[in-house]
Amino acid sequence: MLGLNWSSVRARALPALTVTAHITAPFIGAFLVVHLTAPALATVGGASLASQTMILGREYYQTALSEPLLLLAPLSLHALAAGLKRVLTFFSPKSRPTVRPLTHPLTLSAIFLLFLLPTHYLTHRLYPTIAASPILAVGPAELDFAFVQAGLAAWPVRSALMYAGLVCAGAVHAAEGLSLLRRRYLPAAKAEGQVGAPSKRVITPRVQRTVLALGLGALPVLAGVYALAREHTFVFADLASRYHAVFTQSWVYRL
Repeated sequence: MLGLNWSSVRARALPALTVTAHITAPFIGAFLVVHLTAPALATVGGASLASQTMILGREYYQTALSEPLLLLAPLSLHALAAGLKRVLTFFSPKSRPTVRPLTHPLTLSAIFLLFLLPTHYLTHRLYPTIAASPILAVGPAELDFAFVQAGLAAWPVRSALMYAGLVCAGAVHAAEGLSLLRRRYLPAAKAEGQVGAPSKRVITPRVQRTVLALGLGALPVLAGVYALAREHTFVFADLASRYHAVFTQSWVYRL
């Protein structure tokens, strides 16, 4: 045995994991703003405007360099650092800080995202690149919001739940994470809850953040998804069958 002092290792690891989770958050936030602007604009411009906006957004987050460096690496590091930190904190001595409960919006939204994000990424990014028949590598020009509309038409309930879950969980997680970063790095924000008498408000700041996240962040995107579902789409039968083959690569759409 190497005789490692696990308390010392834990004491050194926790701050590093915290910084890693915090540093990667802005990269993920920037991606979310760019990525979710496209479906939100479908409310005013339909699938055409949404697709044009998405193509522009891909120049930021889906090039050979930007995808691994600005999206996949920050996202993976963020999830790994947060998960390891929770494990180390849970198994720390009794003097450890209180572990954030699973019902906390930040934790609960992360759990939803850990399930939904891989499915979304596989279905909307990796599976379309399969070169074998019947998919035949759906190219970027073909993979626009007609693909989303095809999923909504064929599996309306499942697709709606997937998109709603992703968007709502992402909005709540972003709002709670931003609040945490403000309290951590902005002295004025940290002192807000420490001055004066205890608040007697019925609506807590956490509830306010959740309502704002859902109302200002999730609702415009979900309204766009609804507009896409209501819009008539015209896709060649061959491309529609390839779309269907992409979706059915996932067990979610095969059940």
